[in-house]
Amino acid sequence: MKERETMAREIFIDLSSFQKDLTVDDYKKLGVKKAIVKISESTTYVNPYIHDLVDKAAAGGVNAFAFYHFGRFTNDAQAVNEAKYFIDNSKAKISVKPKTLMILDAEINGMPTSSVIVFLKALRDAGFRTGFYTGKNLLASFDLEAIKPYMDFFWLASYPTVAPADKNPDFNYFPSAKYVDAWQYTDNLLGMKVDGSITVTDNGNDVFNANNSSQSSGNKPVAQPSKPATSPTPAQPKTWVDAQGDKWVEEHGTFISNTYINLRWGAKTISSVATTIGPGTEIKYDAYSNHDGYVWLRQPRSGGGYLYLVGRNAYTHEPWGTFK
Repeated sequence: MKERETMAREIFIDLSSFQKDLTVDDYKKLGVKKAIVKISESTTYVNPYIHDLVDKAAAGGVNAFAFYHFGRFTNDAQAVNEAKYFIDNSKAKISVKPKTLMILDAEINGMPTSSVIVFLKALRDAGFRTGFYTGKNLLASFDLEAIKPYMDFFWLASYPTVAPADKNPDFNYFPSAKYVDAWQYTDNLLGMKVDGSITVTDNGNDVFNANNSSQSSGNKPVAQPSKPATSPTPAQPKTWVDAQGDKWVEEHGTFISNTYINLRWGAKTISSVATTIGPGTEIKYDAYSNHDGYVWLRQPRSGGGYLYLVGRNAYTHEPWGTFK
């Protein structure tokens, strides 16, 4: 137990349609930086709230995302089809990038180990990091040693209590099993009806953040080589890549709209609308991003978090207002 206590630990949550009513303030209260979002189930269901969940979680402080698929396959052929369904919808709905952590949720009886391996191998062959999730009560039905070479992240569920839990799980109830990177210890974190988990290995943190490495490094200005210049070199703007894979550039200014424009929780046209502004509205922004045919502006909110709006057509350069 003492050895585990020296390891890095971080609380994270997982989200599905059951959490669709969480607000930005709810995410701030949860105070987590990582979230795993459900994309799909079997070959017939895609989570209709993917963007809303990601957008509001990001506005509430989450800065690293992974994604999962609830598996219902019972043979290798079905596993191939479900893996393809997961990959295709992840790319289409959320534009997942290579090395993103993609997880199989294995909670049904009769799922063969060989089919789990087929599913995980398909994810890895597609360029993703792979995760395997199951409950302690089902663990004996899988050959974990056979699965291990195909998983980069092992996430195990076992709840010591059905009561609401805080962010300090009792490790006396830790589920004894090999290779565990994260422990899902509650389905009611802080009484907010959200599954809560904790990483218990450095690998659990590292693989989770693999697809966000550019984000953390991108928040720092690029160092310029020293020159024997006679005049100062202009400072380079800060840039970073967000969880959607879009590049942002720091810029502080004011945008004055000349038409009606939606303010959204995320910088996508399918992101949920927070409000609509009318002509003559002044918006203070702190960054912009050129993607998906638009120049997006990021508006900091007084209570924390951000809203987003389009300020210009990226192809025609037509503005929907003036800048100052």
